[in-house]
Amino acid sequence: MKRDLTTEGKIKEAATRIFITKGFNGCTTREIANESGTNVALVNYYFKSKGQLFDQIISSVVKEFTLSLIDVFKSNMSLINKMRILIEKEFEFLSKYPEIPNFIINELGKKDKSFFDCLDIATEIQNTKIFEEVATAQANGEMRRIDLVSLMLLLMSNCHFPFMAKPMIKAIHSMEDEQYTEHLMIHKQYVTEMLINYLFPNR
Repeated sequence: MKRDLTTEGKIKEAATRIFITKGFNGCTTREIANESGTNVALVNYYFKSKGQLFDQIISSVVKEFTLSLIDVFKSNMSLINKMRILIEKEFEFLSKYPEIPNFIINELGKKDKSFFDCLDIATEIQNTKIFEEVATAQANGEMRRIDLVSLMLLLMSNCHFPFMAKPMIKAIHSMEDEQYTEHLMIHKQYVTEMLINYLFPNR
């Protein structure tokens, strides 16, 4: 039987929206089928099970972001410029998938399912030698000495929290989505300069 890529694509798009919003246990195969305008039999035909569909969808979403980072890490640009582009890509990715930060927290908090199970992100990033580049910059006094865990927390907290806090900030300031998006773009510049100035004080 020849695959109907249009039908498969509809299922993937619907599953992406639902999984990221509700998580693995928060939805059913029937809900995905209804959202995609298909039926449970077609979902099972293309993806065998909800688990396989989840792994494929989430792996694809995270892979999209990881590959964009790997391209930056492998480039010959300066470490400062790599950091600027990293922050740019974080905001770009989260603007496309604003539910991702909450999704990560919810999914990693469940013992029965972790979307990192099907990925090997750490190895892929390590292979770019970016960690060695950071260590060299720190040893040469070009970059502030800070461990990689703290560096990751600095980046994630400043890039992810604005998307997680959107409902609260909108309510406090009586803002519409469009206004909040404009503030996010301004905030991105603040975050970039703040982190660059902190991490590279001698630039």
